[in-house]
Amino acid sequence: MIRLIGYFFGIGAFMLLGVAAAAAVYLGHVTKDLPDYEVLANYAPPVTTRIHAGNGALMAEYARERRLYLPIQAIPDRVKAAFISAEDKNFYQHPGVDITGLGRAIFVNLQNFGSGRRPVGASTITQQVAKNFLLTADQTIDRKVKEAILSFRIEQAYSKDRILELYLNEIFFGMNSYGIAGAALTYFDKSVTELTIAETAYLAALPKGPANYHPFRKTEAALERRNWVIDRMVENGYVTKADGEEAKKQPLGVTLRRGGSHLFASDYFAEEVRRQIIQRYGDNALYEGGLSVRTSLDPRLQIDARKALQDGLVSYDERRGFHGPIKTIEIGGDWGEPLGKLDALSDVPEWKLAVVLTVDAKGAEIGLQPAKDGSGKITEDRTKGYITAKNMQWAYRSSAGDRKSAKSPEGVFGPGDVVYVEPTDESGQYRLRQPPKVQGGFVAMDPQTGRVLAMVGGFSYGQSEFNRATQAMRQPGSSFKPFVYAAALDNGYTPASVILDAPFEMVSGGQVWRPENYGGGSAGPSTLRLGIEKSRNLMTVRLANDMGMNLVAEYAERFGIYDKMLPVLAMSLGSGETTVLRMVSAYAVIANGGKQIKPSLIDRIQDRYGKTIFRHEERTCETCNASDWQSQEEPVLTDNREQVLDPMTAYQITSMMEGVITRGTAAGKVKLDRPVAGKTGTTNDEKDAWFVGYTPDLVAGLYLGFDNPAPLGRGATGGGLAAPLFNEFMQAALAGTRPVKFVVPEGMSLIPVNRKTGMAASEGDPDTIIEAFKPGTGPADTFSVIGDMDEYVPPEEILRTSPQANQAVTSGSNGLF
Repeated sequence: MIRLIGYFFGIGAFMLLGVAAAAAVYLGHVTKDLPDYEVLANYAPPVTTRIHAGNGALMAEYARERRLYLPIQAIPDRVKAAFISAEDKNFYQHPGVDITGLGRAIFVNLQNFGSGRRPVGASTITQQVAKNFLLTADQTIDRKVKEAILSFRIEQAYSKDRILELYLNEIFFGMNSYGIAGAALTYFDKSVTELTIAETAYLAALPKGPANYHPFRKTEAALERRNWVIDRMVENGYVTKADGEEAKKQPLGVTLRRGGSHLFASDYFAEEVRRQIIQRYGDNALYEGGLSVRTSLDPRLQIDARKALQDGLVSYDERRGFHGPIKTIEIGGDWGEPLGKLDALSDVPEWKLAVVLTVDAKGAEIGLQPAKDGSGKITEDRTKGYITAKNMQWAYRSSAGDRKSAKSPEGVFGPGDVVYVEPTDESGQYRLRQPPKVQGGFVAMDPQTGRVLAMVGGFSYGQSEFNRATQAMRQPGSSFKPFVYAAALDNGYTPASVILDAPFEMVSGGQVWRPENYGGGSAGPSTLRLGIEKSRNLMTVRLANDMGMNLVAEYAERFGIYDKMLPVLAMSLGSGETTVLRMVSAYAVIANGGKQIKPSLIDRIQDRYGKTIFRHEERTCETCNASDWQSQEEPVLTDNREQVLDPMTAYQITSMMEGVITRGTAAGKVKLDRPVAGKTGTTNDEKDAWFVGYTPDLVAGLYLGFDNPAPLGRGATGGGLAAPLFNEFMQAALAGTRPVKFVVPEGMSLIPVNRKTGMAASEGDPDTIIEAFKPGTGPADTFSVIGDMDEYVPPEEILRTSPQANQAVTSGSNGLF
C-alpha cells in the first residue's frame, strides 16, 4: 500500500514538475516580448490645446482627444472614490491582481455558461492601465497573462496614487473626451472640483461602455448604472446613505459642452490663432501638445468691433433691397420639423430662422425655428411671432433684377418661405433680416505694442470662414496716401509745401494714363496738408512723381504694407493689394512715433509643463528682477524696436490726418471727444470703402466691399460708409476713458501759416492754421509750387485771387524754400 502511494506520489510529482516546466516555458515565451513598463514614467498623452483671451477667458479648445491632464493631487477624493467603487474596490489592497475578485468572476461565469450572457470581468485598475498603455484589447489568454504579469511589475515600480493618476487621465468617456478633467467639461461643463455625487457617479459609470450609457439615447440605462455606482460608494463608506439616496433622485443633468469657440464673437480671431500655431509648430503640437495660448484679444472691444461692422454691412445691404427667402419648405403638417433641420448662423444668436405661416397687407405670422436637445433631436415646443409691415418695409425694394418692388408684405414673400428675423422691443414682434452679400474686415490694435485687440473677418463666421481682415487682398485706395506724404515729409518736404492740383497725364507703352480727383475737377496750387485732407489724387501723383516711386516703394515696404511694391506711379494711389491687418499695422507705426511693430494675435505660448516657448514682448528689462530695493531708479524697459520713421515726421502726418477728421473727407463722420487722426479710402468705381484712424492709444481700420469686387454704388466712399463705423467702434471702445493728446516731439516749431498758400500767416488772417515744422525748416518766404512749369507768382497776387482756380503756377521742381 505504501509502495502504491509512493508510486502515485512519484507520478504526481513528475506530472507537477512537467506542468511547472510547461508553465515556465509558456511564461518565458509570453514574457519574452513584454513591453517595457518603465515608459509609464514618461507618460505624455495627447492633451487639449487651450486658447485664452487677453483677460484669461477661454476662447477655444483644439484636440484629437479631449484631455486635460490632472495630477493626482488635483483630483478630489470623491472622484477617486467613485472610480474605485465602480472598477476596483480593493485597489489599495491588492498587489496588481485581485485574486478574490478573479475567483468570484470565474464562479459567476461558470454559472452563466451557455446562458448567452456576457462574461464578467475582474480586471483591476492596474490591469486596465497595463492593457490601455502597453497591450492591445485582444480577448486572448496570452494577453490576459501578459496583463497580469505587467500589473505585478507596475505595482512594484509605481505607487498606487501614480497608477490611479495614469488611469484617470487616460480612460475614454465617450463624446471624444479622455481623462476625468476632459469628461467633466464635456458632460457637465464643470471642473472636477465642482462635480456633485450624482455627476461623479455617472462619469465613473462610463468607462465600462460610454455608448451603453449615452445620456440621451440610453437615459434609463445610464441612470441605472449611475445609481449602481452610488450604491457601491455608500457600501464602501465613501458616501453616507442619506447623501446617496438624495443623489439617486437627481436627473443626469448632462449639459454637453459645445466645441469650437467658447467666447462670443471670437470665431475669426480664434481661427487665425489656430492657423498661426499650425504654421509655427505643426498639427500635432496644436491637437496633441496641450499648449496654453494667451492671446491679445480684448473681449469687450471684440464685441464692439463686431457690432460696428455688422451694423454697417446690414445697413448698406438693406438699402439695396431684399434678396429673397433663404429657402421654401412645406408647412402643411408640422412646420417645426423641416425648419429645425436647417442650419442657422450659430454666431449671430440675435437672429432666428423663421418660416412664414400666413401673410397679408398688415404683416406676416411666422413660426420660429425650434430648439434641439443634447442629442440633436428637435424639441416639441413651437413658438410663433409676427412681423408688422413697418418692420419689413425696407424689403419692399427687391435687389434681384427680375423682381419688381413690392407695395406690401404680400409682395415680399409667401407661406413656406424661410427668413431671418430679430426680436424687437415689443413682445412677440420681430423685424425681418437677411445675411448681407457685402462683406468687410475690421482690426483694432494697440499702436505701442502691435497687439491685435479685436478682429472681425466678415459678417458671420457661420456664413463664411474666410477672414477678410487677414486673408482678403484689397486695394487700399486713398488710405495709402499718408505713406506717400510721410515719405515726402521725411525727405525735405513740409506740410506747407505747395503742389499743383491740375490735370496730369503720362504715356507708357503707348497707353495714356490720366488720373482724376474723385468727383473730377482740380484746385490749383495747394499745400500737402490740403492734399491729405481733401484726398487729392492729382496732387499725390505729382508728389510721388517728384520724389520718385522707388522712394515711395521703399517706405511702403518699410511700413509692411507690401512685401515688394512695384514702383509705378499708379501705386501711389493705393492700387496695389494688401490686407486690413497690414494697413492698421502701418498706421500704428505713425501713431506710436515711428517705431516698427510686429502685429501679433498671440502674447504667450506655454507647453504642457508651463514652460514659455513663445513671447511676443521683445523689449527687455534688466533691472526688473531686483531682489530688494536699495534706492535704485525705477526699472526702465529697453526699447529695441527699429525706428522706421522720424518721430517729427510721424507727428506732422498725424497733424495732417487730424485735419481729415475736422475739415476733410471724414468731416462730420468721426465725432470723438478727443484728438483723433485718420484717412478715408475709396477705390476705383467705388469697389472698396476704407477708413483707418487712431488715437494715441488705439488704432483701428476697416473696409467694406463685395468678395468678388464690384461697385458699391455712386457715393459709396470711405467717408460715407467706413468712417461712421470707425466712429461707432471708437465711441464704444473709448467710453469712460480719459482723452490723451498726441505728443509733439521736442524741437519742433509750431508756426501759424496760411493754409492755402503755406506761407507765414499775417496777423488777423482768417485762413490761419498752426503747422508743425522740423528744426531748420519753416514756411516759405516766396510762393513756390511743385509742378510742370517755372513761373513765379507774387504772394499778394495768389492771396488776392481764388486758390480754387486752375492756375498752372510752379517754381522749381521740389518747392524746398
